[in-house]
Amino acid sequence: MPLLDLLRGVAIVGTLATNVWLFTAPGGETSALFGGAGSVPMGRFLEDPSASSLVEGLFRTAANGTFLALLTLMFGVGLALQYRSARNRGRRWPGAYKWRALFLFVEGTVHFTLVFAFDVLMGYAVVALLVAWLLVRSERVQIWVMWTSLAVHLALMSLATAVTVLLPVGGGGDEVSAEVAELYASGTYLEQVVFRLENALILRAEPIGTFALMVFMFLLGVRLLRAGAFGDDDTGRRLRSSLLVRGLGVGLPLSLAASLGGEEWALADRYMAAPLVALGVIGLVGVLRDRFGGTGPTANGLSALGRMAMTGYVAQNVVLMLVSYGFGLGLTERMAWAGPWWSLTLWAGVSVLLAAGSVLWLRRFRNGPLEALQKKVLARAR
Repeated sequence: MPLLDLLRGVAIVGTLATNVWLFTAPGGETSALFGGAGSVPMGRFLEDPSASSLVEGLFRTAANGTFLALLTLMFGVGLALQYRSARNRGRRWPGAYKWRALFLFVEGTVHFTLVFAFDVLMGYAVVALLVAWLLVRSERVQIWVMWTSLAVHLALMSLATAVTVLLPVGGGGDEVSAEVAELYASGTYLEQVVFRLENALILRAEPIGTFALMVFMFLLGVRLLRAGAFGDDDTGRRLRSSLLVRGLGVGLPLSLAASLGGEEWALADRYMAAPLVALGVIGLVGVLRDRFGGTGPTANGLSALGRMAMTGYVAQNVVLMLVSYGFGLGLTERMAWAGPWWSLTLWAGVSVLLAAGSVLWLRRFRNGPLEALQKKVLARAR
């Protein structure tokens, strides 16, 4: 299913489109926690309307939560494929899969500690163990868990949104403390590592608060795979067209409206509207591939990146860290004068680097570096 590699590649450059704004903000990756105009996609535009703030707002709105949801769904698809492979080979399930999940958790812990506070791999590892267990249960149980998880998530996000709307706490402007801003502008690498560990609980709040959403998206990925949404046949094309119309037709207006609502509607935007947009992205990428084919430099680069998605996800954050923070090139502070344009340029440059690097790597090696390491470790674990 070549479409899966392409979608994984799109998910990686999409998460980069979200993360780049964290690395290039005062206070670095922690800036999203402090509120203020810079913590929400359309915040700067609402505070000071201009062409540059509008471009930034629209770009961030399109990326905010959308590709995190897409990446989560694609992990669910991958899990379903591994389950199918194990059954076809007569292997016990979950069986050795628990070692794969453990590797993912350890890798996510290292990634969180040494590179990026908002790592997703740790949460995926925990959810993967639950969903792996569910895959050997009846389809009725899986469907019940999937929709119950969505209901719980929507109830929690609706309640939290209602509280923030009725009891707003935002004070306007960026609220990153001078101490934290200084840490990321000129602090040492070790100081940043210690800061992450000291604030691990709050920095791990997102995967805890969105656990039910991740369960739903994993199981939705399983359902879409079984329904044939990624196949090169009439069923797949019909499903992708439906996802395009419904996902973007409903999700985009909701996302834009929530983003224009400011900080009080941030949870509704990122965790309620964005997953709908992610389904539309699946449809859009699929329809474009159906119509124009999956060849060409862009498609080939994204597909190669998708084949080594784990490496690409970690590598993008390593590059952004070294480029942006004070112990590296320190461009966050040096390029502040350029406004959002340098963040957009950085996103485009790193995207091209990842895609081109993936193509060149796979010409010589079968797997990405982290994927190869995972296979080697799991082979020994068995």
